[in-house]
Amino acid sequence: MSESSVVNEVQEARESHLKDVREAASTLARRFDLAYWRTCDKEEKYPWEFVNAFAKAGWMGILMPEEYGGMGLGLSEAAVMLNEIAAAGAGMSGASAVHFYVFPPQPILRHGSEAMKQRYLPLLARGELLMAFGVTEPTSGVDTSRIRTKAERRGDRWVINGQKVWTTNAQNAKKILLLARTSPRDEKRPLDGMTLFFADLDRKHCDVRVIDKLGRAAVDSNEVFIEGLEVADEDVVGEVGKGFHYLLDGLNPERIVVGMEAIGIGRAALKLAVDYANTRVVFDRPIGKNQAVAHPLAENWIRLEAAELMALRAAALYDARKSCGAEANAAKFLGADAGFRACDQAMQTHGGFAYAKEYHIERLWREVRLLRLAPISQEMVLNFVSNKVLGLPKSY
Repeated sequence: MSESSVVNEVQEARESHLKDVREAASTLARRFDLAYWRTCDKEEKYPWEFVNAFAKAGWMGILMPEEYGGMGLGLSEAAVMLNEIAAAGAGMSGASAVHFYVFPPQPILRHGSEAMKQRYLPLLARGELLMAFGVTEPTSGVDTSRIRTKAERRGDRWVINGQKVWTTNAQNAKKILLLARTSPRDEKRPLDGMTLFFADLDRKHCDVRVIDKLGRAAVDSNEVFIEGLEVADEDVVGEVGKGFHYLLDGLNPERIVVGMEAIGIGRAALKLAVDYANTRVVFDRPIGKNQAVAHPLAENWIRLEAAELMALRAAALYDARKSCGAEANAAKFLGADAGFRACDQAMQTHGGFAYAKEYHIERLWREVRLLRLAPISQEMVLNFVSNKVLGLPKSY
């Protein structure tokens, strides 16, 4: 058998496997209809029924090794799963609820002690432990080196004081993966001296205040004010002072997956728009017969397909342990852009009805808009590509 034949067989097997993952995730996600997500959004209700269904099916452990109770699959499978969740109409309300079981634990998996892994990873894989993620601070913005949350050593324990913002899940989480400074900022090595703690989210020492925000109301975002929170040495992730570098391991996977989530939301909106354009009759003809309606929707389909190809390419590179920084950033940029364009065009297609919540477009539009800002802005992606890929002078 020729080398090209072997490569083709491997590629076909991979595509068949991803198709199986896609179909299984889609089938489960579509058990929860659009009305369910509208209710979760309106009532700001955490989607526990949805989360528990995915946990029972084992999906929360998709990236966990089998020795810790997981599926032992790769980023490609996780990206496809989350894409299907979003495309089923769950949007970020569903995708985020699963995302935060799958990705925030990765520093523990990669850098935690064996005792920490044995204690927590099986719980996370089964969906029995909800965790929050505390990195962002109101005064530091995208310059994480300037965080002010500090952890001081006192005997065999650490005492943490500070503030975090946009902390997802903190209303219900029992644990928080918390980044704090353990030594002063050094201008020569500003990203050193920060440590990751897998701390108890102790309400006696953590004042958690929900943020009233534009979209994804079903999954809470919070300010967390920390005063005198004690953490044992055994809950330090990896080495003291290297916490930010551990987070860097997760930047590319998260960007790839966020791009796929945005693509899924765009596809959900596109389907609603196409269905509407085929059935809405104005001037004795379906509005989809007008090129002014049809052509933008066709362009949305093209952009979404192209964005997914980039995202899957980036995921395949990551799974093969190859460099994927440029592709991961491009996947996030293209996915967020294509997803937002599709939701915005779906609004335009529905006209005034898009403002009515019964049509579901406005929820998807609100949720996808976030992904042009987070976890990294489109402008920061362009900064990376212009400097790291094209070799242009650094502009920030």
